[in-house]
Amino acid sequence: MYGIVDCDNCYVSCERVFRPDLEGKPVVVLSNNDGCVVARSNEAKALGIKEGTPYYQVAEQFPHEKIAVFSSNYELYGELTSRVVRIISQEAPAYFRYSIDECFVYLDGMEHINLQKWGEHLYSRIKRSVGMPVSIGLAPNKTLAKIASKLAKKFEVYRHCCIIDNDANRIAALKWLPVEDVWGIGRRYAEKLHTLGCRTAYDFASHHKDWVRQTFNNINIVRTWQELNGEDVVPNEELAKKKSICTSRSFNGMIPDKETLRTHIANYASRCAEKLRKQDTVASIIGVFVSSNPFREDLLQYWKYDELRLITPTSSTIPIVQAAGEVLDRIFIQGVQYKRAGVIVMGISPNSPIQQDLFDVTAEQIEKMKRLDNVIDRINKLNGSETIVIGAQQYTQKDGKGKAEVFANAVKHNFKSKNPTTRWSDIIRLK
Repeated sequence: MYGIVDCDNCYVSCERVFRPDLEGKPVVVLSNNDGCVVARSNEAKALGIKEGTPYYQVAEQFPHEKIAVFSSNYELYGELTSRVVRIISQEAPAYFRYSIDECFVYLDGMEHINLQKWGEHLYSRIKRSVGMPVSIGLAPNKTLAKIASKLAKKFEVYRHCCIIDNDANRIAALKWLPVEDVWGIGRRYAEKLHTLGCRTAYDFASHHKDWVRQTFNNINIVRTWQELNGEDVVPNEELAKKKSICTSRSFNGMIPDKETLRTHIANYASRCAEKLRKQDTVASIIGVFVSSNPFREDLLQYWKYDELRLITPTSSTIPIVQAAGEVLDRIFIQGVQYKRAGVIVMGISPNSPIQQDLFDVTAEQIEKMKRLDNVIDRINKLNGSETIVIGAQQYTQKDGKGKAEVFANAVKHNFKSKNPTTRWSDIIRLK
């Protein structure tokens, strides 16, 4: 049996951990730069607030509603969901973290345990210890487990844990689920299935396997069909593969000059390096893209991507930031109002002994960089992310006297909550 533990309305639930007064009230969390709604409480959904709604429209569309608004606080969300995963690791024989709010569990050897009670116990422990509500789905494969978690989230009768363990339950679940909500079927394939008369997961699963192969010619769609029909075919190792890591943002306003854009790129590259170290991997290709605002047709339109291959794969911040800066120099052109940029690291491999190049960095230099990264990571973990950054990551602006001042962050976060679990400055004070 497989299971998946899914944090309910993850970002909103994280905010409510330290704001219990918001239980039962509409809450939304905004994207970077406070652009649009990316997470909603059930109460906000009931009001009719759609995901992706621009923030300025929320007040216009719901003028008489008291809606709590938060800027994205990924430091808080990452910390609290990591606590959830630690509890899962103590309760399940094996697990794999699939995303910030989802964790697969493998329940081999638990055939003689009452899995319904196990799931209800896991929910209670997470809720009591962390304050996060979760939905748990259990099934013979990962796709059906995902469907079971949706049922657990939707219907209170399951007591936060739904099990699909026989054909009758499987067929009932497939008839309930719209085909576009099946894990592994994207929007493009869902549209095609709709034109072919498949409205539910059951409609799709009822077709013959040969029809699926001939219609889509895609191994992942065939695997999804097999799993909906009860087979276990999605390899565990494929879930763990990360072929690339991307960090990108839309800017608060538009950026015309290279140096400000370079600072954004340095921050994104640094974040990619941090993610590489967290999963103990290295990258050999550093890519950068920039683009103008496609909605401003009155301005010069421009989109460009380029990449640089490293001689020695690395996860160290300084060489990755330097490489990203070199790529930016190639693709930047004057006269464009840039609205978005990002860094992509690829060619990811395990951080095992790496073959050195005679004309590249020495083993001593690599070890020195590794020690520096470890110290910075440790300080930032104890005192909050970006307590220490490299010089290229610091934004500058002119003060009233024409002198350049350094400031830490150019991202708009007007409604950001505190970080009481990771920053001493934000620790909760009791009266």
